[in-house]
Amino acid sequence: MNAQDPGTVELWLLEAAAVPVGPAELDGLDEEEHRRAGRFVRDADREVYLAAHVALRHVLGRRLGLAPAELVFGREPCPGCAEPHGRPRLAGDPAGALDGATAGAPAGAPAGAPHFSLSHGGGRVLIGLADAPVGVDVEPLPSADSAEVLATTLHPGEQAELADVRPADRPGAFARLWTRKEAYLKGLGIGLGRPPAADYLGTADPGRRPAGWAVTDVPAGPRHAAAVALAGGGAAVGYRLRHSLG
Repeated sequence: MNAQDPGTVELWLLEAAAVPVGPAELDGLDEEEHRRAGRFVRDADREVYLAAHVALRHVLGRRLGLAPAELVFGREPCPGCAEPHGRPRLAGDPAGALDGATAGAPAGAPAGAPHFSLSHGGGRVLIGLADAPVGVDVEPLPSADSAEVLATTLHPGEQAELADVRPADRPGAFARLWTRKEAYLKGLGIGLGRPPAADYLGTADPGRRPAGWAVTDVPAGPRHAAAVALAGGGAAVGYRLRHSLG
């Protein structure tokens, strides 16, 4: 990502179990991250959450030349209600390391800080960094029954597209559609506070997709679906995909 390549998103698609999470990494998380981790009932879900946040801090810290523990997070205002629970952002500059950095950071973030998005599901972690508002989502493929029930919440055009897909292929088709939708809504900063039926993210008629955003599927293997959304992008999102933190 640079001034000559503003539309490229840096992506990391990781196995949560492969992210190093030891005492030092856990000490680098803040009070809110530990509090939210403590809410999970299932140990496996808690471990994936912790791995995701350790990985995010690693990626952002390396990008900005800061130790992971030095990063301070905040939220942009929600576009739906203006409360501070919209897109995540970096807040402040405790190390002073970003003074004089390039402009273009999210509102309230240090100069030079990227826009970013984080998702985790089905044992996978997806991180996106960009020079414009970005959203990412990764999900495991649902059961056929779950896909059928959840499809009723979608835009009518999306429901019609899914109805034309062979029953055996519908869980995958639904998951790809759903991750595109979540990536877009996370990019907006409103998430599922906006009804899933409000926006068309299907493939049959790309011209009906939300104006001002590009949304693209990301290869995630046979058991998962993933997508990235970028504000101001063209017909598709350009991205660089990594599968390790190294």
